[in-house]
Amino acid sequence: MQRVLISVSFFIVIILLWAALTGDLAFIGLDEPLWSPYVMPPPSRVFYYLWDNTANGKLPLSMLVTLRRLLIGYLIGLVLGVPLGMLAARFRCVQDTLGHLALSFQALPSVCWVPLACIWFGQTESALLFVVIMGTMWSVLLSTENGIRNVPPIYARAARTMGSPPLHTLIFVTLPASAPFVVSGMKQGWAFAWRSLMAAEIYVSVVSGFGIGQHLHYGRELQRMDQVIGVMFIIILVGLLADKLLFSPVERFLHRRWGTGRD
Repeated sequence: MQRVLISVSFFIVIILLWAALTGDLAFIGLDEPLWSPYVMPPPSRVFYYLWDNTANGKLPLSMLVTLRRLLIGYLIGLVLGVPLGMLAARFRCVQDTLGHLALSFQALPSVCWVPLACIWFGQTESALLFVVIMGTMWSVLLSTENGIRNVPPIYARAARTMGSPPLHTLIFVTLPASAPFVVSGMKQGWAFAWRSLMAAEIYVSVVSGFGIGQHLHYGRELQRMDQVIGVMFIIILVGLLADKLLFSPVERFLHRRWGTGRD
């Protein structure tokens, strides 16, 4: 509870400082805001934008469109990344080829996939999903490979002495033992997928669904900084909620289960 109060107090102080420097708190004695509202809008304008566009349904509808794209692309990235990571950990030739390719693509910013996606798939949902998959798959692949390689060899030897074949050992012994690393990779893959989708939605306009990234893009085009900052708040909030409600509890459980976490 104390940690929550400290975090909440910290963000309240930041918002109050922002309000003071942009003219929302006139009683502190500033004759005029430090920044123009067109450059840095006060919190009241940003919160009004969020409230108004939530009440009329625009932001909730866009969030549903964006989250649907995110979940589909992320799940496809997991389905591809985990098995390929297992193969890279199991076979030297796969590690020397696909593993090095994954390491190279992991260093490539996700926005670099957007031009290729637009040329290959056009202004379609497939282009957005492709960028999300590319942002997810390589991170998950590398984390899975690293996790399996960090499993103590005694686990696999014990399973083999009890008659477990290689594939059975890999799936039912080695992979569960590497679960803390795999979940960390899934968490990282989610972060990359979220960033990739935002970059893709800014550049790819799909008539089948107006995502939250398009709100960010049109806010910049219309010079509506309250819209830009409001959408940035939403993006940050979704990332924090995904981390705190989905991945962090699972990570803590697995680290306690395998004795790798801190007290």
